[in-house]
Amino acid sequence: MNLRITILGFIIFTSAGCQTNLLQNALTGTSDKATQDAVVTTMSMTQSGGEEAAHVAAINEVLDASVEEIPTISAVGYAVVSSQPGRSENQRRLMAIRSARMAAMRDLAEQIHGLNVEGNTTVIDLMVQNDTFRGVVSGTIRGARTVRINPTGADTYEVVLEIDRETLSYLLKKARSVA
Repeated sequence: MNLRITILGFIIFTSAGCQTNLLQNALTGTSDKATQDAVVTTMSMTQSGGEEAAHVAAINEVLDASVEEIPTISAVGYAVVSSQPGRSENQRRLMAIRSARMAAMRDLAEQIHGLNVEGNTTVIDLMVQNDTFRGVVSGTIRGARTVRINPTGADTYEVVLEIDRETLSYLLKKARSVA
């Protein structure tokens, strides 16, 4: 049991934001009242300082989820053709499609693994002198498929990616078998 929790905790919850996003997705993706209550309880445990217990509860909730509760995750990325490097218009168009795909991958990683936000504020004489923040997304995305690539307007491309419930279910089953 502890090995199962340790392995899955390392694989699934590599960042603190991941847990909250996964729990919120579970809350919105299910109609079962008991599951919703368990997710709300787990989220409140996280917010009240019982993070270790919340990790265990979140992992158990994910492992015990049925296939019907697993949502399809989708993401959209955009890129402008004229701002891309390249010698020809066709090269810039291909680079824009690649950039839009990477932006969509980053959005998927943010949904799955969460966003780490770092901030810094400098106050001198009770006046804010400098206020900066930075968001960092880190994670591995597997099994994402391209839904569509569309030109939007004269100079922009849109790429839509998704990870379907079958892929998520497969990954969940593999995680369960390792445990």
